[in-house]
Amino acid sequence: MPDDVTTTEGHSSGEPAGADRPDPTLSVPETPDSPDIPTPEPGAPAPAPEVPDLPELPDLPDLPDAPAPPSTTTPTDDAAPAAGTDEGSAAGADELAHAGSSGPVPMPTVAPRTPPVAIPTVAPSIEPAPMPSPITTSTPADAPDQPTVEPATDQPAPADQADAAPAEQTDAAPADQADAAPADQSDDAAPEPAAAPHPDADPATSTPAPATPGQRPGQRGPRPRGGRPGSPGSRPGGRPGGPGGGRPSPVPATPTHAPAHSTVVEPVVDSVDPHEWGRIDDDGVVYVRTAAGERAIGNWQAGDAEAGLAHFGRKFDDFNTEIALLEARLASGTGDPKATKAQAIALRDQVESLSAIGDLDNAAVRLEIVIGVADAAIAGASTARIAARNAAIKAKEDLCAEAEALAESTQWKSTGDRLKAIVDEWRTIRGIDRKTDDALWKRFAKARDTFTRRRGSHFAELDKQRGAAREAKEELIKRAEALSDASDWGETAAKYRALMEEWKATGRAPRDVEDALWARFRAAQEKFFSRRNKVFSDRDAEFAANAATKEKLLTEAEKIDPAAGLDQAKAKMRSIHERWEAAGKVPRERIRDLDQRLKTIEDRIKAAEDRQWRRTDPETDARVAQFRARVESFQAQAAKARAAGDERKAKQAEAQAKQWEEWLKTAQSAVDR
Repeated sequence: MPDDVTTTEGHSSGEPAGADRPDPTLSVPETPDSPDIPTPEPGAPAPAPEVPDLPELPDLPDLPDAPAPPSTTTPTDDAAPAAGTDEGSAAGADELAHAGSSGPVPMPTVAPRTPPVAIPTVAPSIEPAPMPSPITTSTPADAPDQPTVEPATDQPAPADQADAAPAEQTDAAPADQADAAPADQSDDAAPEPAAAPHPDADPATSTPAPATPGQRPGQRGPRPRGGRPGSPGSRPGGRPGGPGGGRPSPVPATPTHAPAHSTVVEPVVDSVDPHEWGRIDDDGVVYVRTAAGERAIGNWQAGDAEAGLAHFGRKFDDFNTEIALLEARLASGTGDPKATKAQAIALRDQVESLSAIGDLDNAAVRLEIVIGVADAAIAGASTARIAARNAAIKAKEDLCAEAEALAESTQWKSTGDRLKAIVDEWRTIRGIDRKTDDALWKRFAKARDTFTRRRGSHFAELDKQRGAAREAKEELIKRAEALSDASDWGETAAKYRALMEEWKATGRAPRDVEDALWARFRAAQEKFFSRRNKVFSDRDAEFAANAATKEKLLTEAEKIDPAAGLDQAKAKMRSIHERWEAAGKVPRERIRDLDQRLKTIEDRIKAAEDRQWRRTDPETDARVAQFRARVESFQAQAAKARAAGDERKAKQAEAQAKQWEEWLKTAQSAVDR
């Protein structure tokens, strides 16, 4: 782009690659309680920090001012994390650890329009600069040499955080339980991770960063000597419970906000129509329309007005994307609300002087909303930590109450398993101060010890009972072995059933002899029942032959036809009955089937005999003749009355004739059946 495009900030629009975006700076939100951090005047060179702790690195001399591209700034030392107090050092270290920072280093100049580092990529509808990895800034291809802040990969977890979670405490446990007290937790939740430094600082107050001689782009800047905030060695002495203390180092409590590796869903921002919100006059002066009227924001001499409008529209698109990213962070709960608020304030301060064409009034309103929502999130963080601590205490109190209720249980196996599960669950509950957690653990351990003592007493008594059961079962075995050679199958089987009932009522013997006793008792039973089964097997073979004989008799009986001669059929059936009885017994499972088939044949012959009797019964024939005579008599009376003209009498006679006719049919059917 030509070098003759200027803005009201006094910057040239002839920027390096990617310079058609707003002029952001990388800023770090101010950490509270940061003492002894001087703030240089705007425009002064940023001195390199002098840390005399490590003699192998020489002190860095003050460097003269070095020119930098007008779009780059260096944040003041006010943005460095505080390391002078317990809270400041712990919080700063934890926040930098979550954000991927490597400790306090001189803040480098950054490329224009570096978006918030919490978002790995940008929406395809806008044209921001390429996204860097977390806390790593990039420089334009043709920009001067600048140092690059890289994330530290070897930073340890903060070891001196105030009110850190204590380690596990082991109470004296019973002999059968070796569970130690789970790790106690700090009454304060882990500090919230710091959000990425914001790339939009006020250009009017920015200061160019001094370049380090001989340093290339992308190379790590000079690293200050001394420990990082919150790292071992950053403060004299160790905290109670640290290395060398009475408890092992605790595991940091889980943060109440989203983890640092969470990503924000990238908002898709529609490009603005620059014709709606601004114009470029014939002299190249660029104007933006706001509620207060038009405002000149720069001068465009690099091409036609359409290209200029597109350039300043893209700058507003990038600014609008910054706001949308902050809104997305708050909506998803990702990142530090304090850092989000600081970035929103920085963006709000740029609205009045922003060299971009778009709806600046709406952008200002949205930033105010972001600031308000961030304030609410900051206020709710403390409440959330207190609520989390109270919830953790309540959860452990519930576990203690459950353990106290289980202390009187007689379900030894399930209760013991549940108490072990409570210990495992106890270890997962964190965020409680050591004093409270110790008291709760002692309460739980007391209940568990009560149950353990009761269980020990129970099993001691059980051992005595099992000794008596062993003697009783040995006596039962002797009686069972004496019956094993008996041949009175029914009576002896009943005696064995009685012995089995006594065996069950005796109870269990000691575990190491119970199986052997049962094997002896079972062997005596099997000897008797094996002999009986052999006898019964031989008998079953005989019964099977008898069943085959009866099958043949049934086949013969099924061929009898009573219609061919009732007397002959009855004679054949009597012969079959005689041979049936002589065949003998059959297997028990065949008795019903064979008897049912024989009864069916007998019923068929008996039915034929009954029909013949009804047909030859004189009394039945006389009754049929009587019914037929009465029908004929009433029919004659009806005909006579109708001939005499007495229709009423004729109908009465016909009705009576019809009734007698029905009775005649019934009697006739009984004879024919």
